[in-house]
Order: sequence, then structure tokens, then C-alpha cells
Amino acid sequence: MDPAQTSLDASVSMIKKSLIVGLYNFGFEKSLFRNFNLFTKLFLKRNTNPNYLTQSLTRHSVSLPLAICCASALHHSRLWSPETLSSSCELSGCRRLSFRLHHRRALSSSASSLSRLSSPELLPRRLALLPRRLALLSSPSPSVFAASVRPFSFSPSSLTMNQQSGMFTVHQTVGSVLCCKCGVPMAPNAANMCVTCLRSEVDITEGLQKQVLIIHCPECDCYLQPPKTWLKAQWESKELLTFCVKRLKNLNKVRLVHAEFVWTEPHSKRIKVKLRVQKEVLNGAVLEQAYVVEYTVRDQMCDPCSRIQANPDQWIASVQLRQHVPHRRTFFYLEQLILKHDAASRAIRIQQVDQGIDFFFGNRSHAVNFVDFLRKLVPVDYRHDKSLVSHDSKSNNYNYKYTFSVEICPICREDLVCLPQKVASSLGNLGPIVICTKVSDSITLLDPITLRHAFLDAKQYWRYRFRSALTSRQLVKYFVFDVEPPVGEVTAGGTKYALSYAQVARESDIGHIFYIPTHLGHILKPGDQALGYDLYAANVNDNELEKHGMTGSLPEVILIKKSYEEQRERKKNKPRSWKLKSLPMETSDPRGRGDEEKISKEYEEFLRDLEENPELRFNVSLYRDKDYQPSETTSMTDGEGAPSVPIEELLVDLKLSDEEEEEEDEYEEDMEE
Repeated sequence: MDPAQTSLDASVSMIKKSLIVGLYNFGFEKSLFRNFNLFTKLFLKRNTNPNYLTQSLTRHSVSLPLAICCASALHHSRLWSPETLSSSCELSGCRRLSFRLHHRRALSSSASSLSRLSSPELLPRRLALLPRRLALLSSPSPSVFAASVRPFSFSPSSLTMNQQSGMFTVHQTVGSVLCCKCGVPMAPNAANMCVTCLRSEVDITEGLQKQVLIIHCPECDCYLQPPKTWLKAQWESKELLTFCVKRLKNLNKVRLVHAEFVWTEPHSKRIKVKLRVQKEVLNGAVLEQAYVVEYTVRDQMCDPCSRIQANPDQWIASVQLRQHVPHRRTFFYLEQLILKHDAASRAIRIQQVDQGIDFFFGNRSHAVNFVDFLRKLVPVDYRHDKSLVSHDSKSNNYNYKYTFSVEICPICREDLVCLPQKVASSLGNLGPIVICTKVSDSITLLDPITLRHAFLDAKQYWRYRFRSALTSRQLVKYFVFDVEPPVGEVTAGGTKYALSYAQVARESDIGHIFYIPTHLGHILKPGDQALGYDLYAANVNDNELEKHGMTGSLPEVILIKKSYEEQRERKKNKPRSWKLKSLPMETSDPRGRGDEEKISKEYEEFLRDLEENPELRFNVSLYRDKDYQPSETTSMTDGEGAPSVPIEELLVDLKLSDEEEEEEDEYEEDMEE
């Protein structure tokens, strides 16, 4: 036997063993080792055609790391050089297979190391270095090699490892073809044409509307949805975009991908919308194209607005909102909630009357929506009626005027309530002397002696219809002499309360000191002032107290809130840095100067409640006052300790007129200069 052939066979056998051990230690699957018998047979054929060898490797789904190992063995046996391998790969369908110079050196070093594996002394050390060589060749970095092997098909059992283990992931890439018309390289598609040539052949926007006429009501800012529906939408809003897209005809022939506004001048009476559509064209190819639709806006008043312009008293439905209490604090709060949620935007006219407000609407549905809005804010009870205005016997049409009478619960915040026996038992024997701490869609009641609290919904209240024993008009000022540490805490309706005992005395009778429990132990300190109900000297005429048998066992004083009147006196002349908006209400049958002074005083008390109670102003929009200027003559300590609204809670009232816009433009130009 030829000694050279014997040496070559031994060398190939050692290469096979070293590759098996190295790949097994490196984490490759054992199922792929069966390909080494094929590799060994191919390597031993000195006269093997390179193209045939590469096609054989491709046919057996050889992954890229094993192909590199085979290249190393071929380079060692001097059958192939790297240049021969690259040319053979190109002929067999491999688009790109490039090795950088230092990786070629690593390949040559690996091959030369494998040639010395026949030495028994160097075998253990070379086997230990082999995984490092394989890790270098199978690195996921794109600098090691860049290959796009299209003919190779990789199954789930291929050598694809997680990148966290240091291995690379083979990604199948798509080749490129030439356009059949212009010859530009492109990604293959069903039509075999580039996008430019395809658009020149087919216009998918043909037959779609490019110009549309829409009707707009300038009074109520609504748009006509044929035949008789009017939709309210702001300029460049989502509602307006939806309305514009729905007005297009034949849009179902294409697939809408995206729609957006193109900026136009508001006074140009033009609205432009850019649409991006897709459609299947030649041989199943999908073409995407964008085009602009121009909408012409024509002003025309809707029927309700036209009736209002002809006669403002031509209303269809009215909501009569009433609360039978001696103050208007509830209406001041409701006014701010209505403004924040823009609930009265459909109202034709708003009129202020005694103990309530009247809202007039041009449509019955608008009045129904407004009543539903009120039901979510306060406990209300309502009934509705209608009166016949006219009747056409020929067409059998009837014209009615609808009236909704809404009554608000007379229980207000800070009122003292004596619960009926049935209500107290249904609430777990609460009270019966309780304080109303919050009024929303339900009433929050708190026992000031035990700190027990409960929630009374609107249905439960209107079933029994009880009233307050004492209201906020009967509050008395007290001086606090001593407050003991709190003995209990509770959170009711989002507000914290602490039970403690305090020594207080009336402002008009300081010599008579009362030792009472109070739920304000967390905010009262010796020397403070508080407002409360004087049950010791008050004449409470309530039938529920007699039914409970508590006429002689009432607490002497029940404190309601801390008073900041002394601190406010020091800042009496200081203006507020914030303001509130108001509804455009008409006043009917004014009762003279005395009534105006009463309303202004109640409004000032409402503003003070907003400053003292953060939870109360949570649902109210407060705006910065542009006319506010801090006084230079007053001291910084004036009014210290009085609650105020933080500047972070204030909103900016944006009302830009033409003059203000010109001034802002001039100011920006000056800043740029």
C-alpha cells in the first residue's frame, strides 16, 4: 500500500474524529453526525468535480457551519483552495460567500492544526482548541461572513442556536429579479414589474371620488349626513375625518390603509384628506397608492338653527332644574361641571329663575341626554310631560313641546341629617345623627361620634324623602382651646377623618366650654377656629328626633369644618390668581339689589369652598386670570395659613383673536432678532 495514501487516510480519519468531538462539545446535535460519512467519501475522491461536490452538499441540507468545516478539511487535503470554493459556490447557486483575510488565516490555521492531529502528543490540546475555532467561524457577527444561500433549505432540526449561546442564526433572504420593462433590480412579485412601471400601467384610484361637496351649519358647527342627520364635529377632529371618509363613494372597491388631513386655511372653505389605498392588480400583485380628496364646504343652517334665527322662543323641549333649598351652592357647582363636560352646548337658551335654572333645547333627544347627564352627577327625580302645539290632519303630523321637571335632592354637603328609622336600619343602624360629607350620584353620610359611614343612593333617598335638620346657614363659630390625640382614623368618600376629643367654646359665649368628640382631630389644633352646629341652644324641630327619642340626648356641639376667616381677613383686598367660567344665563324677574348681594355672597362662599377642599375642585376647571397682578404694597405674610389653589392646577384660557395673534407674531419676530 502506498505510504502517502495511508498517511492521507489516517489524517482524514483523525479530522473526522476531531470534528465529531469538537462539534459535540460545542453543542451540535448528534443527528447531524451521519453526514460525515458522506463528507469523508466526497473528500477522498481526488477527481471530484467541485460543482458536483457543492450540489451534493446542497442536496443534503448542509448548514453553513458544517460547510465551513468541510472547507477547512478540503483546504488541508489540497483538493480545493478558497478561490475554488467561492467560484464553485457561485456556480451552484450560492449568491454570496465571502471570508475576510483574518478569517482565511484562521481557516488555514485550523487546517494546519488538524494536519498535526496524527501526533498522539498533540491530540488532547488540539481537541481543546477546536471549539474555539468553530466559535470563531460560526460567530453571529456580520463581519465574519456575509452569505445568502438561496438553494439551501433549513429544517427545524438545522443547526440554529440562540444568539445568547454565542451561535449565529441563519436567515433566509429573498433574491432580486429584473423588471420586465425597465430592467431595474427589484424584489420579485407576481407581475414582475417594479412599482414605477406598475403605476404607469395601472391606476387603482380611477373611478374614485376626488371632489366632494359637504354641508356645514355655522351656528352649531354640525355637518349634514344625508338625508337628515346632522353630526357635530370640530375642525380636523377624528369625528370629522370619519365623516369625510364615509361620504366617499366606491371606496369599497379598494382597501383603505391610512387617512389624514392636509392642512388648509380654515376660511378657505376647503378640507383636504390624503388617503392611502391598496388594490390587487396584474397576476395578483398588490399595488398601494396615495391620493388627495378635496371637500368643498357650503354653509347652510340646520332646521333647529333656522327656527332659532327666525324666533328664539321656538324651542321644542325644556329642562326645569330645581332644588328647594335657601342657597344656590349646588347650582354653582353644577354650572362648572356642565361647562367642563360641555353638556349644555345644544341648549338654545339658558334662563336663571328662583331656586333653579331652565334649559331650552331645539330637539327632544338633546333634552333627554341632558337629563341623563344630570342623573350621573347628583341624586335627581324627574318627570316629563308634553303639550300639543299644532296638528296637521291631512298628513297626520303632530307638533309637541316637551317639558322635563328635574328635582335635585335637598340634602347638601355639610348638612346635619337625622335619618329615619327605616333608613338607619337599612344602613346598619347608622347614626341617626349624621353629617353629609359628599353629594354625587349617591350621598355620603358620616357619623361624627363613631366615624361610621355609609352611602345612600338616589333610589333609597327618593323612597323616603327626608330633609336636613340643620343646614350650612345655621353654622356657628367656635374657638378651639384643646385637642387630644386622635383615637381612630377612617377614610370616607376619599377624605380622611380622625376621631378625637376637643374643648371648644362659642364666639359669643367664651365662658361656656364644651368637651365634645369631633371627627376633625387631624386638622384642628389649639387656637384654631371652627364652624359647627350648636345643638345645645338650637331649637331643632324634627319629627325624626322625636321618633328616635333623642330630643334630650343630643350632643351639645357638632363641628363641621375648620374656619380660616381670620387669615382671610388679612388677605381681604388681595385678588385671586384664578377665575371660573360661567354659562350665558339670562336672569328673569330680578328681585333687586338685595337678591344680587345674596347671590354674590353665596358665590364667594363657593369660591372659598373650592380653595379649602381639593376633592371639590377636582372636577372643576380653574383658569389663570390674565388680569391678575400681585400687589406690591401688601406684605408677603398677609394671608399666610389660608388655603389657596396651587398654580399647577390652573389651566390656561386660550382665546386668540386676530389682534392677539398679530401681537404674538411680532413678539416672536423680536425674539428671533
